Amino acid sequence: MTICHQLKLKSSDGKYYNTDVVDIEGMFRIIESIPSKNAEPIKQWLAKLGSERIDEVFDPSIAAQRAIDLYRFKGYDEQWIIKRIKGIQDRKNLTDVWKDGGITENKEYAILTNEIYKEWSGMIASEYKSFKGLRKESLRDNMTDVEVLLTDLGETAARELAKEYKPQGLSQNKEIAKRGGRIAKNTRDNLEKELRKSVISSQNKLNYYYLDEKEKLENKK
Repeated sequence: MTICHQLKLKSSDGKYYNTDVVDIEGMFRIIESIPSKNAEPIKQWLAKLGSERIDEVFDPSIAAQRAIDLYRFKGYDEQWIIKRIKGIQDRKNLTDVWKDGGITENKEYAILTNEIYKEWSGMIASEYKSFKGLRKESLRDNMTDVEVLLTDLGETAARELAKEYKPQGLSQNKEIAKRGGRIAKNTRDNLEKELRKSVISSQNKLNYYYLDEKEKLENKK
């Protein structure tokens, strides 16, 4: 029970009651403790995953290939995958520079990332995901080519500015992040002026969406 938490969830009678819930890690821990042969396939799968992750520690290229194979399985084309893998490396270079500037906590990285997003797109990451109809999925995995390029430009500009001016602490790094995002915004404005339309898309990469409760009820009729 120590891995369970309580949330008020809506019941079939329309009322909200405290309900035991667990996250994904907690769910797997429960499955591992179930003394039933019905749980054995999932236990074997978890053991296989653990073994694969250990292999990746000794040979990181396995993890890189796994990511490429997963993107292919999801239907992404090869050119998009190449750009995405490069973007992951560029992102790591940016966080390394932020770390040199005294940024150490995940929430601080998120704040700086949001500053870049907000400057060029007008939305922070959570708002951008909601705009695209996403929940847990990666925002960058669901961007168009242009959106990815603008994100990369904003982060690359922020990285180079940070390397040049060497800001320290969250406040100084926020200002640099904004300046990086502003550079991407200028590029976006110029491109939209030529195209005469917005380059921000509400579409996600694989064209899926979540049903809300009203839609679920209507589908059952």
